[in-house]
Amino acid sequence: MKTLVLLLEEPSARAMLEGLLPRVLPDGVSVHFMVFEGKQDLERQLGRKIKDWLRPNSVFLVMRDQDSGDCRVIKENLLKICRAAGRPEALVRIACRELESWYFGDLGAVEKGLGLSGIVQFSNKAKYRTPDQIVNPATELHKITKGSYQKIGGSRKIGPHLDIESNTSRSFQVFLDGIRRLLADVA
Repeated sequence: MKTLVLLLEEPSARAMLEGLLPRVLPDGVSVHFMVFEGKQDLERQLGRKIKDWLRPNSVFLVMRDQDSGDCRVIKENLLKICRAAGRPEALVRIACRELESWYFGDLGAVEKGLGLSGIVQFSNKAKYRTPDQIVNPATELHKITKGSYQKIGGSRKIGPHLDIESNTSRSFQVFLDGIRRLLADVA
């Protein structure tokens, strides 16, 4: 059995992935989550956590929000930490700008997950058409859901409904492609 080890910046990512991954992962893959208390905590502990990991047949995926940083610099820094820890094969994925950008890529999932109506119409607004370029997607999502979206609870409710084929967030699709590539030999 192969183990996918997900090293995540925050609990909301885990909440979303718990609903998404069962529809993405092939049989024969177990998942282990390592959730950190923000990006600084992730960067501080990442090297030690993956270096000390002993379970054989494991693959590593590090996920972090871009926020206002340069995604290339962030990714290279995380890759450098992985290489120094002896895990050069670890995959790093950046949610551009934030995890909530992925939800803007599928506002139908937001409607279903939160039990709301009228949310999908926002995908027609120019401001939301390119989800990865929304400056502060968490704030925007809170605004368009009139406060119904809460980071962890909302992510838990939205994750099972995210469309893995037609989500318009490029960073979401790159994330899924990365998982498929890491686990290609399992199928």
